[in-house]
Amino acid sequence: MKIDMTSLDGSSAGSIELNDEIFGLEPRRDLIARMIRYQRAKARAGTHAVKNRADIWRTGKKMYKQKGTGGARHGSARVPQFRGGGRAFGPQVRSHAHDLPKKVRALALRHALSAKAKDGGIIVWSSADLDAPKTKALKERFEKLDLANALIIDGATCNANFQMAARNIPYIDVLPVQGINVYDIVRRKKLVLTKAAIDALEARFK
Repeated sequence: MKIDMTSLDGSSAGSIELNDEIFGLEPRRDLIARMIRYQRAKARAGTHAVKNRADIWRTGKKMYKQKGTGGARHGSARVPQFRGGGRAFGPQVRSHAHDLPKKVRALALRHALSAKAKDGGIIVWSSADLDAPKTKALKERFEKLDLANALIIDGATCNANFQMAARNIPYIDVLPVQGINVYDIVRRKKLVLTKAAIDALEARFK
């Protein structure tokens, strides 16, 4: 798959051939959905907790005699039936993470990249470098490029000036190629890859 390459100012910078094994697959929604569920579950803190009857401090003395009251037979005031008692079957601190095979995760990333390519959502830049970390100037460039909602992936390291200038612009994410992931690809309208990012991805999936 051949795609035109541009520079940060919008001028043409030639073209580049994208590997069909990474960008030319027929997207599978099920794989992408499984990967997003895996990522979001792993990101959950799992710190929710309630007090059950064992955690409530109250006397254990029987509330009233077993027989003769005409009411229910209660023993402890810590039970969930009473105000101030413990909660039954409430959430406890736990990890929400679940397993997903490494090969499935790698395949899901390729399918997410292919889905973006199929929808015409991939833009290739020769580089993403700035001389000074100026947010206003970078925002003006993005407006000229009609780039309002995008994930920008650079090579092994991102240009520090570009990263600093972009970090305060809403709906723009900048990541090194090691941080590329299915969830961020799907949630942004455009995927911007530098030439260094494409070279790194092709080496990774070789």
